[in-house]
Amino acid sequence: MAEHSKIEWTDATWNPITGCSVVSPGCTNCYAMKLAGTRLRNHPSRAGLTDSSRAGPVWNGKVRLNDQWLEQPIHWRRGRNVFVCAHGDLFHEDVPDDWIDAIFAVMALTPQHNFQVLTKRSARMQEYMLKLTHDGAAERLSGAAGARFGDEADVWVANYINGWSNPSNARDHGPANGTVPRWPLPNVWMGVSVEDQARADERIPDLLATPAHVRFLSCEPLLGPVNLLVTDHRGHDISALRGIACDPSDPDGPDEYYRTGKIHWVIAGGESGAGARPSNPAWFRVLRDQCASADVPFHFKQWGEWHPGDGMGDDIDGSAFGCFDDADRWVHPVQQNFAATRQTMFRIGKKRAGRTLDGVTHDGMPGERT
Repeated sequence: MAEHSKIEWTDATWNPITGCSVVSPGCTNCYAMKLAGTRLRNHPSRAGLTDSSRAGPVWNGKVRLNDQWLEQPIHWRRGRNVFVCAHGDLFHEDVPDDWIDAIFAVMALTPQHNFQVLTKRSARMQEYMLKLTHDGAAERLSGAAGARFGDEADVWVANYINGWSNPSNARDHGPANGTVPRWPLPNVWMGVSVEDQARADERIPDLLATPAHVRFLSCEPLLGPVNLLVTDHRGHDISALRGIACDPSDPDGPDEYYRTGKIHWVIAGGESGAGARPSNPAWFRVLRDQCASADVPFHFKQWGEWHPGDGMGDDIDGSAFGCFDDADRWVHPVQQNFAATRQTMFRIGKKRAGRTLDGVTHDGMPGERT
């Protein structure tokens, strides 16, 4: 874990869980996976979590619960944005519910921070959050806090979630002081990774059905175009940025709309590292424009290793290059005469490629710190 982070959209990382499994194309060049199998392979928090392959280290499905780091955010007095499980997945199938409860208890105990929870296991995230809400989050998370940190923490979490203005007072089992219960936790942002349209249609509906104060998408690495008008497993069309949906097969007509949750923030970026795959600039522009139309903050994190040729002038001479053909397929290597009339991308490295999209730096964030 790191009290400070170089990730553009967060301030710190917190890793009470390390280890994961490869579940979709976005996992192929996972930086955490490569790090766990190389520089950190002998660290107690990473040892034995990857297997060797011809393509390099690969997650083997084992996860590690890092008890020694559980309470770290409690010791950070200055509020910050905290990326949770940057080297794992909070909702991995082998992480027990009671460990997730303990992590949520810590997040409840530290309202000075915003916690950014990002997962590829959207179905389990939704299931966990709905069950926690149904069971009574205050009672369950206060019990987790008490088991780890004692009676005072137990009382504080129960009173905080139940809406007390002074959570240190004696336990109460309902809203108090005329305030609204703090559930879902106002300082916990729930997000899913979306690298292409298939993953958008699979994961975004689960996120929209998940109780959350803030919902966000990480479209990085972006491996294909993504329309945030998604179709769920029932065939319903959902405008994820506006939180409205319809059943196009409804006999009363497709204009019978109903409300869903909505997305409050979109992050997008290209891939970096040795095996980085390029992203078509048009894919980023479509996401940017969808967000602008719905007044949703957009954060362009990086181009990654590949940058579009336009505007780079002679500086790109000698760099590896390829292009997207008329069917939006990546062609590499490619003859220069074929690439001349198509979207050409040059491999110039993450630092040189930068993070401006059409000359603009997009640093959108959702609202104010809670």
